[in-house]
Order: sequence, then C-alpha cells, then structure tokens
Amino acid sequence: MGTLVQVTEISKVHENGELDIKTKGLRVFRVLEVIDSVPDKLYTGAIVNYPENDEERGHRELMQKVVNGIRQLHKLLRVSKEFKKPDEELTAYDVAHHAGLSLEEEYELLGLLKEIQRQEYLKRHLSRVLPVIAEMEVLKGKIKLNGHFKNLSSLDFDI
Repeated sequence: MGTLVQVTEISKVHENGELDIKTKGLRVFRVLEVIDSVPDKLYTGAIVNYPENDEERGHRELMQKVVNGIRQLHKLLRVSKEFKKPDEELTAYDVAHHAGLSLEEEYELLGLLKEIQRQEYLKRHLSRVLPVIAEMEVLKGKIKLNGHFKNLSSLDFDI
C-alpha cells in the first residue's frame, strides 16, 4: 500500500542535493508489482491499482472522540499541534499522523479502505495509549515528589 502525493512546497534545498518538501496525499494505491529498472529514471517503479476508498463517510461523533483523544494525548505529552481544518471537516487521514502511531500501524491504517474502520482503529489505538501515557505522568510526578522528599529529609528542622 502507498499514497500518491503531490509536492506542494520545496522548503529547503540542502548542499548535498536533498530536499525538505511538503506534500499532500491524494490517493491510496496498492502495489501489484515492483519494477526495479525504469528507463530514463533514477528510481524504481511499480504497477499499482487504486482500490475504491471510502473517504467521505464515517461517524461524526466517533471522529470527534478521536480528535478529542488526540488533543488529550498532546496535552499529556505537552505537544502543541493544530489541525489545518475545522473539527467537523477532519477525517482519519487528517489526524492519523498526530496520534502517535508506529510506522507499522500507519501502514495498517492505510490498508483500511472505509473511513469508519479508520476511525475505529484510531479510537482503539488511543484507548490503549492514553492510559499508559497518563500513568507515566503520574509516575513522573511520584519520582519528582520522592526526590523532593529526599531533599527535605536532609534539611535540619527545629521542632
């Protein structure tokens, strides 16, 4: 699976010829065959097809839960990210990269061809990750507190 993308901006050209670019995902494709050598090209190619992909449907309430979950995750991690669309226009594709998925999970999500499936996938991911992150924050607080008490116990008090 892969995504057909359009380059929207070349942000920086490095001395070694590498580029920092911004892209926009256009369509999901499935690789049918990889072609190692494409005439007059410096890269490999592939024969692909474009499976039917339900991008418009889904459940608004479920999507809002996903968006709220991602915002909660960002708050716990002290990360500031803004979505480029109003909440009511967001799709799973718009927010998936902000949900802390592994590369493997991103590919799994890409293989889901119905919006409701992608929303459910993100909801389940967040329901697993949020309690772990929240518990880590509690643990960090305990560690800070323990260290604080250790410092206090070394002070002299007049009682």
